[in-house]
Amino acid sequence: MSIDEAAVAALADRRIGPEHKGMPPESWGLTVREFRTGAVPLDSLETPVLTVDRAALRTNIAVMADWVRAAGVRLAPHGKTTMAPQVWADQLAAGSWGITLATIWQTQVARSFGVARVLLANALVDPVGLRWVAAESARDPSFEFVCWADSVETVALMDAHLRTAPESARIRVLVELGGPHGRTGARTVEQAHAVARAIGAASRLTLAGVGGYEGALAHDRTASGVRAVRDYLGELARLHRELLAAGRYRGPAVVTAGGSAYPELALEYLAPLSDEQGGQGVATTVVLRSGAYVIHDDGFYASMSPLAAPGCARPLRSAMHGWARTLSRPEPKLALLDAGKRDLPFDEGLPIPQRVAGPAGGALDAGATVSALNDQHAFLRLPVGAAELPVGSVVRLGLSHPCTAFDKWRLIPVIDDADARTPRVVDLLHTFF
Repeated sequence: MSIDEAAVAALADRRIGPEHKGMPPESWGLTVREFRTGAVPLDSLETPVLTVDRAALRTNIAVMADWVRAAGVRLAPHGKTTMAPQVWADQLAAGSWGITLATIWQTQVARSFGVARVLLANALVDPVGLRWVAAESARDPSFEFVCWADSVETVALMDAHLRTAPESARIRVLVELGGPHGRTGARTVEQAHAVARAIGAASRLTLAGVGGYEGALAHDRTASGVRAVRDYLGELARLHRELLAAGRYRGPAVVTAGGSAYPELALEYLAPLSDEQGGQGVATTVVLRSGAYVIHDDGFYASMSPLAAPGCARPLRSAMHGWARTLSRPEPKLALLDAGKRDLPFDEGLPIPQRVAGPAGGALDAGATVSALNDQHAFLRLPVGAAELPVGSVVRLGLSHPCTAFDKWRLIPVIDDADARTPRVVDLLHTFF
């Protein structure tokens, strides 16, 4: 079992309260299970509210699971996107190899729900966190944990912090390769080899493979951006092959890349390293850590992912929307909505006005845009001659970047169909941020 299904199911017994933004007062005191037994219309909730479309969520999970399976690689979706164990459970049930996380605290949340395999896509030098991993591994030998290191100094610090842990405690570590102007990671293959040698010489660490994040090297699909990603992925594959040829691995190896914005490039360079693609003597598992795919969006990832490109047979779909009410019409071409930076993501593009909600609603006029967000307001600019948008009307907003959408909500309504005239709430997702 990859996750404690009973612990996930028990979330339905948690009670709704005023700390849950958007939930109506009549729901306070009810359990999620009690609330979802009724056919709750979305318009019975308060605005602003963020929703997840159930059909789109299921489609996205199936699309990515089938795609990586056909390529002969594995998927460890980045759990920080949602921090929602209910979503993790669905991803694992669809065949995911494990769950990726970014911090030791996130890992501890995952372990509280029984996640059996965690890939920490980060260096771990916190002494409390290292000792916890060692103790948790001793408590449950079936727990599989892998993290990163990108310098000899990191390796030395990890090893020193683990000296007080039980002698049997060894942590599996991937050498992290970075790139010029990127984020973390050794900047050259030669530096990465020094890190690998240090891991091999450490008393409490085991070299478990190589990893990195290509998304830090480009932010678009221009020729120069794609070239930077290709160059990096080629170096990552080269590093693994050289470590393999040098006999550095003492067991199975993991090769992992991000795979949200450039998944087809990650497969092009890394899939040939996997066992299913003719491995080279060591059991090598190639793992993509795509996270955003499960929710997708109407902004950045919609413009970047090849799984959403025009003509794609089974495209990813945006599973998240914001719903905001018109508070004021102070000028003919301006409407102020009741959703702002506290409610909706804005770091990868502002919300996109799509339609007026309700049975009498419809698509917004072309040219309507959100020009700015304050803490609790959105500035909706309307073109000349736009249809009337009276105070009190609700606007559905497309959003960009799920990672900075979910973190603003403790409880997220799941609706049956965001395109329905009257969407119904069919479940509630708990998040842990």
